[in-house]
Amino acid sequence: VIFSPILQDQFDNLEKHTQWGIEYLEKYTKFVKERSEIELNYAKQIRNLSKKYQPKKNSREEEESKYTFCRAFLATLNELNDYAGQHEVIAENLVSQIITELVRYTQDLKAERKSHFHDGRKAQQHIESSWKQLESCKKKFERDCKEADRANQYFEKLDADINVTKADVEKARQQAQMRQQMAADSKNDYSSYLQKFNQEQNEHYFTNIPAIFQKLQDMEEKRIEKLGVCMKTFAEVDRQVLPIVGKCLDGMTKAAESIEPKTDSKQVVESYKSGFEPPGDVEFEDYGQAMKRTASETSLSNSKDGKEKSGSKSKGKLWPFIKNKNKINVLIVVPCEGPPALSASSLPSPSAVPNDSQSPKQHKEPLSNRLNDFMASKPKMHCLRSLRRGGSGPEDFSHLPPEQRRKKLQGKLDDINKDIQKEMDQRDALTKMKDVYIKNPQMGDPASVDPRLSEIGQNIEKLQFEAQKFEGWLAEVEERMPSKSDTHRRSVLYEAQNSTTVGNNCAQDRESPDGSYTEEQNSETQVKAIVNPTSTTPDFDDEFDDEESLPTIGTCKALYPFEGHNEGTIAMAEGELLYVIEEDKGDGWTRVRRNQDEEGYVPTSYVEVFLETNAKGA
Repeated sequence: VIFSPILQDQFDNLEKHTQWGIEYLEKYTKFVKERSEIELNYAKQIRNLSKKYQPKKNSREEEESKYTFCRAFLATLNELNDYAGQHEVIAENLVSQIITELVRYTQDLKAERKSHFHDGRKAQQHIESSWKQLESCKKKFERDCKEADRANQYFEKLDADINVTKADVEKARQQAQMRQQMAADSKNDYSSYLQKFNQEQNEHYFTNIPAIFQKLQDMEEKRIEKLGVCMKTFAEVDRQVLPIVGKCLDGMTKAAESIEPKTDSKQVVESYKSGFEPPGDVEFEDYGQAMKRTASETSLSNSKDGKEKSGSKSKGKLWPFIKNKNKINVLIVVPCEGPPALSASSLPSPSAVPNDSQSPKQHKEPLSNRLNDFMASKPKMHCLRSLRRGGSGPEDFSHLPPEQRRKKLQGKLDDINKDIQKEMDQRDALTKMKDVYIKNPQMGDPASVDPRLSEIGQNIEKLQFEAQKFEGWLAEVEERMPSKSDTHRRSVLYEAQNSTTVGNNCAQDRESPDGSYTEEQNSETQVKAIVNPTSTTPDFDDEFDDEESLPTIGTCKALYPFEGHNEGTIAMAEGELLYVIEEDKGDGWTRVRRNQDEEGYVPTSYVEVFLETNAKGA
C-alpha cells in the first residue's frame, strides 16, 4: 500500500484496512497457539503410550530382561519418551518465542493505531471547523455588502426627492456611510480569514495528513515484517529439535540392530533346560515263558506295589512330567524345613548309571531307581496348574526341574551372601567406631554401640543359617543331576549315620561346600569362611598400611581443633583446609590428607566437607 495526498479522501478505508491487519495478526496468533496445544497433547499421548508399555515391577520383568528383543523394545520406549520431550520443547518455544511476543506486539499495535487515527480525526475536525468559520465570515461580508447597497440606494432616493427635509437626507447619508464601512470591515475580515484558512488547508493536506498516513504506512509495514519473522521462527522451532529427534531415532535403530535371535534362543534353552536324563531303551518282555511277568528293566516302577499305587493298567511312565490319561501331576513326600537326609542306599552308584546305550543287559533297573529316587525326594506340590495360576512354590524350589532348581537355589544363595557381606561391613564399621570411643571417651559412649552390634550379630547368624540350608539343597540337586561337570560342587551333604539327627534338626551336621563339617553354633569367623572363603576382615590399622594412595575427591575445612593422638587419626587446627580422600561410610570418620605423606581420619562432625561434582556421582 502506498499512501499519498491523493488518498486523502480514503481515510476511512485505511482505518478499515489497518483493523483487518490487526485481526489477521490475532488470527495467526490463534493458529500458533492451537499448534502448541496439539504438540503438548501429542507429547502427552506419546509419554502415556511409553509408560503403558513399560515393564511392570514384578518377577516377569527380570525374566524379560534376559532377551535382547525385550531390551531393545525397552530402549525404544525410552527413546520414544525422549522423543515426546522434544515435542514439549517445540510447544514451549512456540509459546515463548511467538505467542507471547505476538500478544504483546498486538496490544502495542492497537495502541499505536488508535493514536494515529486520533491525530487524523483531530486534524480533520480542525480543518472542518476552519472551513465553517470561513463560511461564516463570507456570509457576513455578503450580508453587509447587501445592507450597504440598500442604504446607499435609500440615500440616493431621499436626496433626489425635493419634498424630504435636509435632516432626513443627512441621516440617510450617514446611514449609507456606516453600512459601507461595515461592509469594508467584513471584507477585510473575510479576506484575512480566507488567507488563514488557505494556509491551514495547505498545511493539512500537504503536511499533517501525509505525516499521519506515513505513520500508518510504517505501522503496517512493521506488522507485515513481524508476521514474516514469526513465520520464520515457526519453522526454526521445529528445525532446532531435529538433531535430538534424529538421535532418538538413531537410538531406536541401534536398539533394533542389537537384537540377537540366536542369543535369545539359547537363553530360552538355558531357561527351560530341565536336567533330566533321557530314558533308556525299553526291553522286550517275553510273556510266553511263564505266568510270572517280567518287569521291564527300564520301567519307572520297580516293584509290583509301585504299579498298584499308580492306579493304571498301563506301563510305568518314562518321563517324570509326561501327561497321560492318569494325569499324575502330584509328587509325594513333604520334607522338613531343611533338605532331606540321604541314606547311603539312596545315592546312585556308579554302576547304576548306564554307560552304553547299546548294552541292554544292565544292572537291575538303573533308570527306574534313579527316577524313583528323584521323585521320592521331591516335596509335595499341589499341582502344576496351580503354578500357572501364580501360586508360590516351596522354599527349596523342589517343584522345578533339576537344572531350573539349581539356578534358583544358586541365585538365592548369592543374594544371601551379599546380605551377609553387607551386615559384616556394618559390623566392621561399628567395631571401628567402638574402638575409637574406647580410646577417646569424650567422642562417645562405647556401650551405645553394643545393642546395634548384637542385632547385627543375630542377623548374620540367621543369614548364615539360611545360607547353609540353601547350600545343602544346592549340593543335593547337583548330586542328583545326571551331569557332574561342575567339579567345584560337593556331592554329599549328610552322612547316613546322621540321618536321624537331620530329621530332628535339618540345619545341623551338614557338610559345607568346601568339604568341612560345620555345626549350627559355629563362630562367626568359621561361618564367614564357609559363606565367602575369599573374603577377609581387615583390621583397623591395616587400612593405612596396605591401601595405595587414594585420589582426592574434595576438600574440607576444620570447624574445630582436633588433637589426633590415637593411631590412624590426624591432628588439625581450626580453619585449616585439608583434602578429602574418603567419605564418611557411616562410622562418623572422614579420611583426609594434608600432603602426600600425611593422611588420616578426622571426626566428620568437626569438618565441613566440599565434595567435587564427579565425586558425588561416583
